[in-house]
Parts: sequence; structure tokens; C-alpha cells
Amino acid sequence: MNPSASTISLMALLARVLLAVLFLPFGLEKITGYEGTVQYIASAHVPFPEVAAVIGMVAEILLPILLLVGWQTRWVALALGIYTLVLPFLFHIYWTAPPAQMYEMKINFYKDLGIAGGLFALVACGAGAWSMDARRAEDGMEVRRGKA
Repeated sequence: MNPSASTISLMALLARVLLAVLFLPFGLEKITGYEGTVQYIASAHVPFPEVAAVIGMVAEILLPILLLVGWQTRWVALALGIYTLVLPFLFHIYWTAPPAQMYEMKINFYKDLGIAGGLFALVACGAGAWSMDARRAEDGMEVRRGKA
């Protein structure tokens, strides 16, 4: 398969949109249900649950918005990928879960790993032509050519 430039741009945009849509509702729920979020984080024995909740809100609201518009996409995807890679080892430890919860925890564990993989693919490939990153690169070229 040898996709065209417009197909690559469309797929990069689609990846950014779908990944952002995955995080944003949960980030907003962390704000509206802050106390419950802190309790859930504390139940997983994460130190400083209040700080962890704020980190979760930033990671799940600000970073997906930046990803959506394609601003500093590789760095944002890297940060969100690391965040997503850490989560299953804190909250979806299926091998220690009670049998009734094991399957659901296992699904969530591997789903998080897959999401991190998609984010790391964005690190490798970038935002595509339909992004603020591409726009900034074009503007930079205009300045270097003396057209701005």
C-alpha cells in the first residue's frame, strides 16, 4: 500500500481525533467528580492522590485538546503515551484481581497498552499536514524565504 499525501493527512487527523475523544470525557468526569476521583486513586494506593487527580485532569483534558489541534503533536503524544502506559500498572492489575473482576481488568490493561501504542505511532509519524504543527512549519518556511 502506498497512500497518497491526502490519505496520510486524513488518517493522522482521524487518529488524533479518535484518541482525543477517548480521553476528554474521562478528564471532564475527573473535574465534576473530583472527590470520587481522589478516592479511586487512593484506593489504588497511589501516593498523593489529590496531586495525581490534578495530573490526570491535565493529562486527559489539556493534552487531548493539544493533540486534537495538532500542536507539538510528537511531544504531546509522547507525554500522553507515557501517562497511558503507566495507568494499567496502577489501576488494572488483573493478575491480582478477584476472579469476578479479572477479565474486565485484563481487557482494560491491554486496551491501555494498545492506546499507548497508537500514541507512540503519532510520536513516530507526527500530526500530518492538517495540523497546527504543519501550519507552523509552513509559516517558518515563508519567513526563511523572505515572504513574511
